[in-house]
Amino acid sequence: MEEQFILRVPPSVAERLESLLNGSAASPEEQALDLSFSENGRSGTFSIGNEQFPASLLDLPCVTESYKTYDDRALVKTADIGQMIMVRGPNESAPDTIEYRHGLTPPMRDARKRRFRREPDLNPELVQRVERDLLNIMAVNEQEDGNQNASNANKKPAPKPVTKPEAPPTTANAEEPERSDSDDTEDSA
Repeated sequence: MEEQFILRVPPSVAERLESLLNGSAASPEEQALDLSFSENGRSGTFSIGNEQFPASLLDLPCVTESYKTYDDRALVKTADIGQMIMVRGPNESAPDTIEYRHGLTPPMRDARKRRFRREPDLNPELVQRVERDLLNIMAVNEQEDGNQNASNANKKPAPKPVTKPEAPPTTANAEEPERSDSDDTEDSA
C-alpha cells in the first residue's frame, strides 16, 4: 500500500497550490513548495513561493480509506489514511490537541463525542484493589492445586470400576418382528 495523508489548506493557499499543480505558475519562485517539521514531529511550516504558513500534523478521529481506479469501473484500495496536515493562516492559533475533533466531512463534525462509545470512568484506586484481590485469589488457587497434587501422590490409585457385560437389546413386541412400509405393500398385492 501507499503512504498518504490529507493536506488541508486555507482557500487562498489552495488557489496558489492549484495553479502550481496545473503548471500555470509564472516564476520559479512561485513554484517553490516545501513542508518541514520541527523536532517534535507535530508542528512545522508549509512554504509556497515566498510565504510561510504554520502547519500541524493531526490524527483523524477515524481511519479513512482511499481508492483509485484504472478503468473507471473497478476501485482499488490504495491506503488507510489516519493523519492530516493542517496548514493555518498566519493569524490562526495552533490546535491544543494532537487529535482533530472533526472528521473530513460535515456529518462527521465532533465525531469522537457523537459517534464513538465513551471510555468508562474508572477510579485508579478501585482498579488496583481489584487487581490485588485477583492476584490473591489466584495465589490461593495455586496453593490448593499444589496441596491436592501432593495429597494425590501419597494416595493409592483408585481401583477401576468393573464393567458389566452388555445385555442384548430388548424389543417392544417380542413375538412379532418389526415391519417396514415395503412389507405392507407386498402383502396387499
